[in-house]
Amino acid sequence: MKYHNFILYFTLLGIISILSLQYVWLHNTYILIRNNIFIECNNIIEEALNKETSIIAKQLPEGTRIIGGANTDSIPQSTYLYEGISKLGYELSLQRIDSITNILLKEKNINNSFYIRIINPKNKEIYDSYNKYNLRSSLFSIESKAIPIKADLSKGIQLVLENPQISIFERMDILLISTIFFMIFVIGSIMYQVRIISKNNKISQIREDFSYAMVHDMKTPLSTIMMVQDMLKSGRLEGKPEIKNKYMNIAKSETDHLFALTNKILTISKLENHKLEMNKTEVELTPIIEKLTEKFKAKAQKPVNFIISLQAKTAYADNDYLGEVLSNLIDNAIKYSKESVEINITAEESERYTILKVRDNGMGISEADQKVIFQKYERAAAAKRSRKNGASGFGLGLNFVDQVIKAHEGRIFVNSTEGEFTEFTIYLPLDTPNNRHNR
Repeated sequence: MKYHNFILYFTLLGIISILSLQYVWLHNTYILIRNNIFIECNNIIEEALNKETSIIAKQLPEGTRIIGGANTDSIPQSTYLYEGISKLGYELSLQRIDSITNILLKEKNINNSFYIRIINPKNKEIYDSYNKYNLRSSLFSIESKAIPIKADLSKGIQLVLENPQISIFERMDILLISTIFFMIFVIGSIMYQVRIISKNNKISQIREDFSYAMVHDMKTPLSTIMMVQDMLKSGRLEGKPEIKNKYMNIAKSETDHLFALTNKILTISKLENHKLEMNKTEVELTPIIEKLTEKFKAKAQKPVNFIISLQAKTAYADNDYLGEVLSNLIDNAIKYSKESVEINITAEESERYTILKVRDNGMGISEADQKVIFQKYERAAAAKRSRKNGASGFGLGLNFVDQVIKAHEGRIFVNSTEGEFTEFTIYLPLDTPNNRHNR
């Protein structure tokens, strides 16, 4: 369990580390693309202003000259041009600049809402804007550099991209999709490994419980056989044929019990590997059930009352294996019962199936156990019950029943209420023309 917890913590740490690395990678990519869009916005607003200046220049009288100033880092030569145009009475049109900017943005595949505004480059005071009532930009907006249109830097034109996330994520689409698939693959692989580890731990626990149940179930008959062997070797039973015969019968019964357990394990193995074939014929149900009721009445250590109702007289099944199936169900009903046992065995026929039911008035099975009771080495049917209720077993009985019924192409279901009853219902297909053809 400690090893399992270590693997779980290590796995969670690995997932967190991978997610952190992915976050850093995506965040850096996001910042890089945002910076690229910022540079593109600077170039676009500058180009839009140049085109607007060209439009105004065509309207100026021939021979008009605009005197510039010294070109510095803070005041580009174009600023003197914009200011000179303004002094001549020609104002830059925010509407035209907006239209030109819109065209240039689409050429760059930037399909976001934007607006143009006039601000003070020094203190960021906003004077005017086009097509925008709220002059303040949002937290996520991209603001281009303010291009000064006054030599004293009191005014500048700026492009504001309102929702750049759309363009950013559009440029990250392949990266985002690949990241999502990568994360699904990595997390899926890690969870699969955790599942394998959990399954191995469960198998290990099942083996431990199986070993306990096996030792518990084999210890008593082996001890009995050894005791009988010692009695026979000691000579104390010479001249006492009745007692000797009684001990011999006990030893034979315990030997048969061990032999039956061994055969059960081998049969399940063959059924799981599809190496065992059922010799299915129309079998009489009455002789099988009568033989079983006599057997269990004789060997049971508590009163057992059988109530038999066979509306269907035959079933299409393997005679021996059907007997083993019913024997297992009856044996369980007696093991997990109260001081006295009442077992109802019924058989009826539908259009497609022979329906067999074995119902007892025993301890019942919890809803949780009902979901797993047919599993191989199921702990609720083996070790837990062995320790709590004194009934021994490998947990193979109901798995054997389930495998045999499936080999008959049938189904088995359980219905139970704890402290009241348990009922197993078996559906065996009839010997139809299709079945005969398949044979």
